[in-house]
Amino acid sequence: MTRLTSAGELHPATRAELSGLPLEVAPRLLGGILTTVVGGETVAVRLTEVEAYHGAGTGPTPDPGSHARMGRTARNATMWGEPGHLYVYLSHGIHSCVNVVCGPEGVAGGVLLRAGEVLEGQDAATRRRRERRGVVRSDRDLARGPGRFGDAVGLRHPVHDGIDAITGVVHAGAVARLALRTEPLDVVAGPRVGVAGVAGTDAFPWRFWIDGDPTVSAFRWGRGAGPSPLG
Repeated sequence: MTRLTSAGELHPATRAELSGLPLEVAPRLLGGILTTVVGGETVAVRLTEVEAYHGAGTGPTPDPGSHARMGRTARNATMWGEPGHLYVYLSHGIHSCVNVVCGPEGVAGGVLLRAGEVLEGQDAATRRRRERRGVVRSDRDLARGPGRFGDAVGLRHPVHDGIDAITGVVHAGAVARLALRTEPLDVVAGPRVGVAGVAGTDAFPWRFWIDGDPTVSAFRWGRGAGPSPLG
C-alpha cells in the first residue's frame, strides 16, 4: 500500500488544479487529504478511492450516471459552481456523500470521495459512525464507502453542501480543507461502483483507486450494468 512519507509531499489544493474536467482531476486527488473540523473535532482522511461524474454538456462523452446529466437543478446546483467547493448530497435518503466540485465555474462536474484512510480523529470518526450505523468492525472501515466517508468526516446534507475546501471559510459551523500530493500517484481505473445501466459498465472506467489499499471499497455492478461481452 502506498503511504505518505512526509508532509512535504502535500500542498493546499488550488482552484486552478481543480479546474479541469472531473475525469482529468479525479486521479490527482488520490493520496491527498481532506481535513474537516466539525463541532470542534478534527478528522483527516487520506483519499484512496474516487469516481468522476460529468454534468450536461461537460466533456466529449455524456455521462448518464451524473446527477447533473439533465442540467441544473436545486439538488445539483453546487456542481455548477466554482471548483473546490464540496457537493454534499443525500443518497437513499440516509447517506451524506461528499464530492469535490471540478471544472470551470458554470460547467457541472464533481468527484465522489468513495473511500479513505482516517489519519487523524479516529475517535471522532468512530463515534460518528456508531451513531449513524451502529457497528464499526475495524479502522479500515471507518471511511470505506461514500456513506461511511461522509459519516467519518462529519459533513451532512443539506447544511454542509457547498462548503469551500480551498479557503477553509467556516460554513454552518464546519471547516474543510483539501491538500493534494505534489507528485500524483500511479493509480488503477475501472467501472464505477453500483451505478445502474451503461453508466456503470466498463464503457465508463471513471473510478480510480490506489491498488492494494485495504480501505478501498468492495466493487459491485449496478442494476443493468456489467462487463463488456468483448472484455
